[in-house]
Amino acid sequence: MNNLELKNRDLDVLWHPCTQMKDHETLPLIPIKKAHGIYLEDFDGNKYIDAISSWWVNMFGHTNSYINEKIKEQLDTLEHVILAGFTHEQVVLLSERLVKLTPDGLDKCFYSDNGSSAVEVALKMSYHAHLNDGNGDKNIFVSLKNSYHGETIGALSVGDVELYKDTYKPLLLKTIQTPVPKDMSLEAAKEAACGFEELCKQRADEISAIILEPLVQGAGYMHMYHPHFLVLVREICSKYNVHLIADEVMVGFGRTGELFACSLAKITPDFIVLSKGLTGGYLPLSVVLTTNEIYAKFYCDYNEHKAFLHSHSYTGNALACAAANATLDIFENENIIEKNKELSKYMSEKLQKFKKLKNVESIRQTGMICVVELKGYKSEDRIGLKVYQYGLKNGVLLRPLGHIVYFMPPYIITKDEIDIMMDTAFKAIELL
Repeated sequence: MNNLELKNRDLDVLWHPCTQMKDHETLPLIPIKKAHGIYLEDFDGNKYIDAISSWWVNMFGHTNSYINEKIKEQLDTLEHVILAGFTHEQVVLLSERLVKLTPDGLDKCFYSDNGSSAVEVALKMSYHAHLNDGNGDKNIFVSLKNSYHGETIGALSVGDVELYKDTYKPLLLKTIQTPVPKDMSLEAAKEAACGFEELCKQRADEISAIILEPLVQGAGYMHMYHPHFLVLVREICSKYNVHLIADEVMVGFGRTGELFACSLAKITPDFIVLSKGLTGGYLPLSVVLTTNEIYAKFYCDYNEHKAFLHSHSYTGNALACAAANATLDIFENENIIEKNKELSKYMSEKLQKFKKLKNVESIRQTGMICVVELKGYKSEDRIGLKVYQYGLKNGVLLRPLGHIVYFMPPYIITKDEIDIMMDTAFKAIELL
């Protein structure tokens, strides 16, 4: 088997995500044979540093020996069981740990399969909780401008990235967008919070929840803002009986410098949505954590209208939960958050040199997420594609968001590998 053979077989039968398939008439598809640590290896023996953690999911490297071992142990015991009316040790243990690790007051876990599905769980749960309280008119959701929460219909509805949303507008739920802080300053945080409060003054009786990505808007071109915005939004939500949904699908599990982004602002949302890094990048799994207060609104003698009748076939899958528990073991046993602070400091030092390039508009960083924003290019220039191609030719997987080049590597990356990753991106930008 070689790259060409598998590529041709692939193109006969596969339709890839977020891809204009016609591009692959000229842009080589890269078949990956194996992976270890931060490296991917194709069928021709070429290796690539996975600088984006395979779409932001891989925390501790590919084929991590400890996670491998724990999944194999679980495989010999229980692979899956229906979670309605049944339970198993891995999901109970994981839930206990998540309740302890997430902000105080998040006491109940509801599982799903992926980030978009979990967002929809939180939206439905929020509306239904208000309905059970007799507030059936609270059927509008608010999100931040430039936000992204997934691509199923409900999740897409609360997003605001035109690239993903515009085509499907006739299908979407009616939502409202409120300003996101324009930059990382405290002043911008206060200004945007004022805008949200004005909206609540006018329409709180209709608003079920605000959903936001804490600190970093992922697919929204890695836009970043000050933690104090979360503090202010929490206060406003409590004042006007509006739920706060924190979508930590991307930023959760250490990306921002703490285990959860909400912890940096010392707030507890009404719902926190987790996925991606939850299983270390191994298996699909997501979870919504909420409060006992919200849980109690559904707790009653049998009433089919008050019960939360939402389910997924693979909810709480035992193999995925085993991977998640192994991932949490690594966080706890290897002092990962403190180690990440040293790595993020080094990445910050390396990031500074990008400022001297004439085609760089700005740089920014939150924890283990570093961004270089380019200037002077139009969308039809496909500047990100050029950076992507240069990276592959030089052994680094970079996948820019348009004119945004970002770094989000696995936490096991070394300083020498950071040098290679960022120096490759620097050269790619310099040659544009």
